[in-house]
Amino acid sequence: MKKYWILAFFAILLTACQESLEDRAERDAKDYTRKHCPTAMDETTIIDSLTFERDTRTVHYYYRLTGVADDANLNKDEAVNTLKQSLKNSTAVKAYKDAKFRFAYTYHSEKDPKKILLDVVFTDKDY
Repeated sequence: MKKYWILAFFAILLTACQESLEDRAERDAKDYTRKHCPTAMDETTIIDSLTFERDTRTVHYYYRLTGVADDANLNKDEAVNTLKQSLKNSTAVKAYKDAKFRFAYTYHSEKDPKKILLDVVFTDKDY
């Protein structure tokens, strides 16, 4: 009888530990933001947060541009191409790419936080 209780316990334990990819994405985004944000990516770019938008299955990165990058006119075509290439080459988000998640990148101005300098969304057709 004791053997059946142990088997039942492990069966419940294994089913309770499974989470959907959406749950994992949401948890990972919250954990990353809590542990690492804000963080300077380079001299002019700061990542402010990472979110997961469940209804659109979008992993959304929020950045802030500072200094000369905030002052300069952003070459949007070049920035979009760089982001797209980086996403294509990224292995860190492979599970999300395999599930055809969307990836959004929003860059705000540090001088004027309400000003969006770049806002782009990539779908599975882009990567």
